[in-house]
Amino acid sequence: MTTLGGKMFQALLFARSRNRWAKAARQASTSDLTVLRQQRLRARQLRQHLNDLIHVSESRLALPMIGSTAFQRPHGSDWNWRPELWRGPLPVPGMASVQSKSMLGNEVTLFHDCERSELTLRQLRNRREQDLAPFGLRMDMFRFDGSFLSLVIDLPPEAVAGLKRRHLIRLNTIIEMEKPLEIFARLNIRHGPNTEQIVRELPLHEDDVMVEFDLAYSSMNEKRVEKAWIDLIFESPEMNQLVLRDLTFSRRPRAEL
Repeated sequence: MTTLGGKMFQALLFARSRNRWAKAARQASTSDLTVLRQQRLRARQLRQHLNDLIHVSESRLALPMIGSTAFQRPHGSDWNWRPELWRGPLPVPGMASVQSKSMLGNEVTLFHDCERSELTLRQLRNRREQDLAPFGLRMDMFRFDGSFLSLVIDLPPEAVAGLKRRHLIRLNTIIEMEKPLEIFARLNIRHGPNTEQIVRELPLHEDDVMVEFDLAYSSMNEKRVEKAWIDLIFESPEMNQLVLRDLTFSRRPRAEL
């Protein structure tokens, strides 16, 4: 009741203030000049604050909503997921001279074998109209003296719950880069003492960057599946900047023949 009463009181104050300014506007052509001069000063002061409010609110409300899981899902999918790095703000948004096995958030880990790291990671706020993910990941790669660079995304337990060989796992991403490079996605599924691996090259020349992992061609033991993760492997990453605007996963069963 207190909250309701407070909202009603604020609405009443707003209505009275709006009506007062509407009346002043209607009478501006006949008002006393002294009164009009004072009203003009107050109106200009008020307009400055209103313009600031409108500018900031339109900017913020145009951004993808923090925590959003909205993205196009394949028909018939039984699991969909966007990692936390692309959903919401991280406590530590970035790091420089990133060492191997460094984690950004709880699900993303960087691996490399550089003797001297000149790699940086930073979470950034997506501001483009076409973006559905609230956040993106920027990777700056300067001198690179290693032989491999990969970003590992741990999939949640829901990804492997009830996982069968008739399933297709899809990866969708939006990537920007300064200069072309090859990126491979490797799905890893641990089943008992073994790990099944399926590798796909990302079609970076296409507008919709998507790959699917067909488990029908794997030797996965459905009864012993424990964990799954994705490696994004970057070939010749030296002197490049790469932004992953979005990264989403989905799973669906293959149509029965």
